[in-house]
Amino acid sequence: MSRILAVDDDNDILEVLQFILEDSGYEVYTLSDGQRLFDKIKENNPDLILLDIMLGSVDGRDLCKNVKLQNDTHDIPVIMISASHNVCDVLKQDCAPDDFIAKPFDINILLNKIKRQLAA
Repeated sequence: MSRILAVDDDNDILEVLQFILEDSGYEVYTLSDGQRLFDKIKENNPDLILLDIMLGSVDGRDLCKNVKLQNDTHDIPVIMISASHNVCDVLKQDCAPDDFIAKPFDINILLNKIKRQLAA
């Protein structure tokens, strides 16, 4: 069973993601505070990270960049989630997510993106 870490400061979104992803057969961990991302990665060893861009005082793009720079985490696929439909907003600041989806998103599209990243 693949493990997914969902990071979003909106608890309602986290609850929906957890319900849908668990129903789809994934083991899901959630985090509403981006400052604890690396602790949560060490605790749960996720196979994929869903990461919101705007996490209160933390910029998800910076977190994504740091995940990709660390030797022990750079292979974990990161799918960025944003209310912006502009991919350029996601990619600025040298952030290099493996994929991107805009809110509100179609859950089937998200599930397909997750499957594609886990298969890569």
